[in-house]
Amino acid sequence: MAVVGVLALQGSFNEHIAALRRLGVKGVEIRKPEQLDSVASLIIPGGESTTMAKLAQYHNLFPALREFVTMGKPVWGTCAGLIFLANKATGQKRGGQELIGGLDCTVNRNFFGSQIQSFEAELSVPELASKEGGPETFRGVFIRAPAILEVGPEVQVLAECPVPSNKVLASRSEVEDQEEKLSEKKVIVAVRQGNLLGTAFHPELTADTRWHSYFLKMSSGVTEGASSSIVAVGGEDLSLSRQPTIDLPIFQ
Repeated sequence: MAVVGVLALQGSFNEHIAALRRLGVKGVEIRKPEQLDSVASLIIPGGESTTMAKLAQYHNLFPALREFVTMGKPVWGTCAGLIFLANKATGQKRGGQELIGGLDCTVNRNFFGSQIQSFEAELSVPELASKEGGPETFRGVFIRAPAILEVGPEVQVLAECPVPSNKVLASRSEVEDQEEKLSEKKVIVAVRQGNLLGTAFHPELTADTRWHSYFLKMSSGVTEGASSSIVAVGGEDLSLSRQPTIDLPIFQ
């Protein structure tokens, strides 16, 4: 059975582990550098990114996480995890925070606003649908979500999100010079670059496990021909369901 590490410093790591379990895959909590030696891939969940960074520094995780990335092992960052993987982050708190890097993109930390401006949106995901089947859209859950303002030439864009007209964007002055790069008032919210996957939203808070299945196939331990229709514990097929359940109050 494949084993996937889930960084368990803070945030929605339990929800990722539960999603992996529905796919018949074991997820293990990672809190110390030496624990990374026992896994071939890693998920960095959503949470409060500054708090996660401080805890990662306290446990001396950053050198091991950077080595994990440079070794070419698959790493997926969701929401705060996406910020961690970015080469550059804007809209940070005073003093900034340490990043893992590796993903050639610029991320704005709280692009969509505060906690009360969290929202859900139907995202067009042709690449995900072609690889995993199911609908051409995915219900994205955005909680104090970041957005990707620009990407390098090696980065594949997997999903974009319209900027909600009723949302007041955080740190607006910091993204004004990026306005011309926001195509039709859309921002990038999912990307892949080689072994790295990043999503600004929270697939772990929905019953649709296609992003988790997609990530598993990035690992050499999972074949491309594996079925995308996964039967969950109890016999219910959840792989193509799109009904989100949100119960985590604090994210990045």
